[in-house]
Amino acid sequence: MRTILRYLFCLALAGLTGYPAEPLSASQPAQSASPVSPDDPAQGLALELRRFLDVFTTVQREAADRQPAEKLVYEGAIPSMLRQLDPHTQFFDPGQFEQLRQMEQSEQKGFGSIVSVLPGQVIFLQIFPGTPTGKAGIQPGDELVAIGNVAISGLEPEQIVQLLTEARQQRIVILVRRQGDAQLLRFTLTPELVDAATVDRAFQLSPGVGYIRITSWDPQTSTQLHEALEKLGVRSLRGLILDLRDNPGGVVKTALDAASMFLQPGQRILTAKGRTGVVESADVPKGAAPYTCKLAVVINGKTASASEILTGALQDHDRATIVGEPSYGKGLVQSVLPLSDGTGLALTTAFYYTPSGRSIQRPLHDSALSKTFAATDRPTFKTDAGRLVAGGGGIQPDIRVAPAGRTQLEIVLDASGAVTAFATHYLAAHTPLPEAFSISPAIMDDFKVFLSERNIQPGVAEWSTERPWISDRLLEEILTQAKGVAEGDRVAARRDAQIQAALASFDRDSTTVAAR
Repeated sequence: MRTILRYLFCLALAGLTGYPAEPLSASQPAQSASPVSPDDPAQGLALELRRFLDVFTTVQREAADRQPAEKLVYEGAIPSMLRQLDPHTQFFDPGQFEQLRQMEQSEQKGFGSIVSVLPGQVIFLQIFPGTPTGKAGIQPGDELVAIGNVAISGLEPEQIVQLLTEARQQRIVILVRRQGDAQLLRFTLTPELVDAATVDRAFQLSPGVGYIRITSWDPQTSTQLHEALEKLGVRSLRGLILDLRDNPGGVVKTALDAASMFLQPGQRILTAKGRTGVVESADVPKGAAPYTCKLAVVINGKTASASEILTGALQDHDRATIVGEPSYGKGLVQSVLPLSDGTGLALTTAFYYTPSGRSIQRPLHDSALSKTFAATDRPTFKTDAGRLVAGGGGIQPDIRVAPAGRTQLEIVLDASGAVTAFATHYLAAHTPLPEAFSISPAIMDDFKVFLSERNIQPGVAEWSTERPWISDRLLEEILTQAKGVAEGDRVAARRDAQIQAALASFDRDSTTVAAR
């Protein structure tokens, strides 16, 4: 703090101006020794700093409620200044900056399982071999009853997620209820380093069509993507769906590497431009050997940053059909800069642009930069094939599809955990499943009785209308617990309107062209 104040005082009172160095008093108004020259930015800055120090010293001397200098500067003056820039520029005090560094260096620890979180209920869906939960003997379908002395029942999903997050940091004791076992089971788990794959789904959606979901971009994502593509036999596929929904971005370089897997050598992927006028660009390496199958990318309002860079490049070069909803619109280049006294600054230094020249960044409302975009009013640009695409922020899909709505019964069945509970109940008496397992009328009747015992009694018409959805959800949940989450997701994709629209794009004429 003293270093910051000394710096401000030196600028304002000594080196850059001819002002007297003594503090101003209420009876001694500020007067400049000479007019401020519009051609001398240093002199103008000194005047503004002088004004700030005048207010600061007056507040320190006269305010009825005296506040620490650090609080006035760190929580008042600096954040107020940065709000004039954009919502993503952020100042870190010494404690916050140290925490940020620790987060960047921390290793991801966990217990190696996938769970379903519902109000007051947590069900283990998949256990990975060799992980703490796998070595302990926890099974899919087990219900997590308590972590330490904290009972899960009565907690809201947000509270449960926070509890699970905190539990990953230390050795814990949990209580588990297993179907058909009257007594609770007690396990002691120690978190270990877990390689959480960001390419977490990869399977054949239908004959000749692959599906890959990428949840974020970290240093290993492009390697995982390449491995998933090879495992799917991408060179023999007629189509591939990349699911980037809810992908917030991450390491930009990995998204550039992913783009190079599908675009031609030498094609532009992105351009970054800032106030300095320096333009930086990224192109597909000359030696790239891209995959050539047709491509569809599914996005939504939570698709952001590095995911938008990849999507925009594929769209501008007419390499993929973009399906879903408009993306978030975050195309900022941010640099984290260390400052004095252990503080730091995350500063926006440039903007990302797609190959056609579109800005990925959406209008920055309530900031000075919002004026930059207001006048453009979503300009149009052209893809390589001459198609018009909208600029001015975010990626607009070629085929706009909203997610399917949910009926009251669907909401009740999912929120109550009835489908998950029935799947656990069913598998307790029917394991292993036959290879060609399906939901029979008898299973549907058993489920209806199961619901009735829990005071969920849909009417005849409602049951008849919802029967296909219920059958699909039961199959998804039973396969998830018996064979893994990916098997359940394959079933869920059949009723996903956005994935089905992407699938249909391969079967009709479109402007999407495969690389040659």
